[in-house]
Amino acid sequence: MRLEEAFRFSAMALASNKTRTFLTALGLVIGNASVILVVTISLTSRELILEQIRGIGSNMIYAYYEAGSMTATSVEADFLKMTDVEAVREQLGSRIVAATGVMTNYDRLVIEGREEDVAVIGSDDHYARVRNLVLLAGRFFDSSDVVLRQKVALLTERLALRLYGSQQAAVGNILKVHGLQFTVIGTFKEKTESFGQTELATETILVPITVIRYFTPVERIDPMYVQARSAQDVAPVTSMVRTIIESRHRPGAKYRVDNLAAILETASQITIILTIVLILVAAIALIISGIGIMNIMLVTVTERTREIGVRMAVGASRQAVMRQFLMEAVLISISGGLAGIVVGVSIPLSVGFFVDNIDIPVSWPAVAVAFAVSFAVGIIFGILPAGRASRLNPTEALRYE
Repeated sequence: MRLEEAFRFSAMALASNKTRTFLTALGLVIGNASVILVVTISLTSRELILEQIRGIGSNMIYAYYEAGSMTATSVEADFLKMTDVEAVREQLGSRIVAATGVMTNYDRLVIEGREEDVAVIGSDDHYARVRNLVLLAGRFFDSSDVVLRQKVALLTERLALRLYGSQQAAVGNILKVHGLQFTVIGTFKEKTESFGQTELATETILVPITVIRYFTPVERIDPMYVQARSAQDVAPVTSMVRTIIESRHRPGAKYRVDNLAAILETASQITIILTIVLILVAAIALIISGIGIMNIMLVTVTERTREIGVRMAVGASRQAVMRQFLMEAVLISISGGLAGIVVGVSIPLSVGFFVDNIDIPVSWPAVAVAFAVSFAVGIIFGILPAGRASRLNPTEALRYE
């Protein structure tokens, strides 16, 4: 029996019992769709998580005073100062994009008819770039605002909305902070929401750091931010920032100098582990579907014992019988696998029709692997039934009822 004849007879045999064929292939449909969706979701979620972390600040290094064991006067001297920021800028030069510092204070504002505590932070014209802030209306500080101690302010998105109703409406208004009048020159938000885990709360006023010194008794930079020029240089620059800071303060003072590399690595490892676990679950579904194919084919061999005897009696070889039943198993697995691939690919691609600005990439290597696994499942789990059919005794098969 030639290969095309085996294919034709196998297709006819499967078509004669469509319900059984469909239910047998359904396991592979689910398994293959699961493999593709699992890999797609894992890759998408991994990139989303890593992009969110990178969104806090590209190649960012942060530093702040941690602890000491001296008196209050000595501790005050241990705090990071703007002179430390300037030293980092001077000594690292072209290896960094920018360095900036943050000072934090609080004031009470009347918002929607009641007084509320609002964070007031001070920084300079490098802050927006290092912290990856998004301008919503107006403009950010420039160097002249900082040097000339201009009484200008920027508001976070939510604070501008609560105070003035919209982002554009906030620009140009006068806001009183610690008794001083500030002109609102812009509104902004974080590119990646930090949910209050950084110095930026949802309702924050940003003013020049040279102005916040008017109502801050102690100069304390907390934290200092440094943006390395390249990702490969983050670790060396982190070490150099630590050295510069420690060299400018007394021995024993503790400073935390770190970067986002550890967080990125941890997030990447978590997503890899999650991907492996989900793929194992999908693999179990494929194995179960393969066992289902084997069981159905064994039942089919039993039901068609007399047919097998007739074929052998008219000259069909054992190899031809084995080839036909193996072909049937492979056809079931490939058809189920292809249907599963269509389902697995169509779901991510269709998301763009319902949700704007979302592009979910399909892992085409996963599609190729899913198809190869489907083919392998048909062969591996079809060998036993096909072998059993080829080993039947023609005389006994003809007598089978």
